[in-house]
Amino acid sequence: MGACCLQYAAAQVADTAAYLSGVKAELVKQWPKNRTINLVFHGHSVPSGYFRTPDVRTLEAYPYQVLEGVKEQYPYAVVNAITTSIGGENSEQGEKRFERDVLVHKPDVLFIDYALNDRGIGLERSRAAMERMIRKAQKRNIPVILLTPSPDLQVNILEKDNTLEQYTRVLIALAKQYKTGLADSYAAFRAAAAKGQALPELMAQSNHPNKKGHAVIARGILSYFGMEK
Repeated sequence: MGACCLQYAAAQVADTAAYLSGVKAELVKQWPKNRTINLVFHGHSVPSGYFRTPDVRTLEAYPYQVLEGVKEQYPYAVVNAITTSIGGENSEQGEKRFERDVLVHKPDVLFIDYALNDRGIGLERSRAAMERMIRKAQKRNIPVILLTPSPDLQVNILEKDNTLEQYTRVLIALAKQYKTGLADSYAAFRAAAAKGQALPELMAQSNHPNKKGHAVIARGILSYFGMEK
C-alpha cells in the first residue's frame, strides 16, 4: 500500500455544502418541473438492512432513514432509495456487477459501503476495486459518497491503527484523490465510544447496527443534503 493511502493527504474531500448542489437544486423543484431523483446504495449487509441475521429490517436501515430525512427536507421531491447491496459481498464482487446492477438505475447520487467486508480481501485489492467503481461512476458524472466502516464489536474501535481505521484511511485517501463525498461512519462511532457510549447499544449483532446505529450512519449522509449531523 502506497503512502498516499495510509495517511491524510493535503487534498480535501468534497465539501458537504457544495458537493450535491445540482441534486439539491433538482430536489426543490415542484411539479411539473421536477423529476425523479435516484439515490442508490451499493454495498454489503449493512445497507441491505440486516440486523440480527437473517432478520432484515429494510425500513430501519440507513438507506431508508436517509430517504425519510431527504423527504422531510424536500417535501416536493420525488425520491427513490434503491439498494443494490448484497449481504456478505465485498467490493470486488460488487464491482463485477456494477454496470449491470447499479449504473442501470442512473443514480443521481451513489453511496458505496464495502469496507467492513473488504477486510477479507485486503487493503490493496479493496482500494483497486473501489477505485474502479469510482471511475466508472465519475465517467457518467454521478456524484459518489464513500462510506467508512461501521463497527464490528470484535474490533476495539478505540485502539490505534485497528483494522477498521486502516480501511477508513484508504477511503479518505480515495475521497481526496477523486474529490468525492465521504460519510465517515467510523469517525462518528469512534467519537461516540470515546465519549462513553457503549457501542453494543448501537448494534443488533457484532457487525450489524440496530436502528440507532443506522441513524448514526444516516446523519453523516444527510449532512450532504443540507441537514446538520
